[in-house]
Amino acid sequence: MDSNQILSELNTIFKDVLDNNKIQLTTATTAKDIEEWDSLSNIHLVIEIERHFKLKFTTSEIQSWKNIGELVNSIEKKTSK
Repeated sequence: MDSNQILSELNTIFKDVLDNNKIQLTTATTAKDIEEWDSLSNIHLVIEIERHFKLKFTTSEIQSWKNIGELVNSIEKKTSK
């Protein structure tokens, strides 16, 4: 799975979880860019991302992400194993 496909699937997850069809993620997107993306919704996002991609993240991995690009990279690494 390549980074563009991951980004596309993440975009769908974000739209569903945050109930906002106007969301358009880029690798530079951060929580500050999306009004509905707060600490509580972040938990729901991570759970749904883990479920969708059938993987688990550690707390330190989650805390290290600065933007969507870093999340994409984490998913790419875990799904390529």
